[in-house]
Amino acid sequence: MQERLPEYLKRPIIDTDKTRTVRKILKTQCLNTVCENARCPNKNECYTKNTATFLIMGNNCTRNCKYCNITCSKPEPLDLDEPQRIAQAVKSLELKYAVITSVTRDDIEDGGAEHFANCIYEIRKILPETKVEILTPDFRGKTTSLDKIIKAHPDVFNHNIETVKSIFKTARPQGDYGCSLNVLKYIKSNSDILTKSGLMIGLGETMEEIEQTFVDLKKSGCDILTVGQYIQPSKKHLEVKKYYKPSEYEAIKNLADKIGFKKHQIGPLVRSSYRAIELC
Repeated sequence: MQERLPEYLKRPIIDTDKTRTVRKILKTQCLNTVCENARCPNKNECYTKNTATFLIMGNNCTRNCKYCNITCSKPEPLDLDEPQRIAQAVKSLELKYAVITSVTRDDIEDGGAEHFANCIYEIRKILPETKVEILTPDFRGKTTSLDKIIKAHPDVFNHNIETVKSIFKTARPQGDYGCSLNVLKYIKSNSDILTKSGLMIGLGETMEEIEQTFVDLKKSGCDILTVGQYIQPSKKHLEVKKYYKPSEYEAIKNLADKIGFKKHQIGPLVRSSYRAIELC
């Protein structure tokens, strides 16, 4: 029987003028956020800070990862005006640091790489000083897609490994552990862009496997690391095998330090883009 969600993983509902303003701006620009679609526990904290992580290329994903709350079904055609609306929302929110992620779009030849690039270009047209972090799918490892990202030159390129090698195929049946590492390696080998990756823990991995994943990421040129507790979105998703205690995260931080990660965010409620500006 699965443990009940510990108190330290629960977040209060916050409804203030600031959170309502963020929601209004997103609604006005007809934009999605991973905060809402993936049921992020930090949503309200981020909204109170006037920020959100934009989710581009629709609400429907072409992959069916067993931990993710985003719907797997046939996607809609790309909205070619979306990059401009993203830029306007970034301006309205007065963001100094914008984070953009997406569903996986295996139905598109380049996986949506050009769409990511256009979002970066549109933001920089009107807000050249704003830093941009993108959290992308693996683009099936296509270097032609990754070259489009390199040309657009985000300040941070994030691609999550998500879990350790032994659990990877269970959690991400349509992904590949080696491909994800190679995506990070290609970006780092062909640009000066900061690279970032993260994983969820609590799916049954061992500390030794966590350490090996850190080693693999470091060898692939990953600069920034995030680690947080997996929380089951619904009973249809993978079960939580373990809730790590806050004290156990200190040991994981020590591992990251030992392996050479100078920048990391590690804690129970840490997510890929949580307080991202602090790590750039």
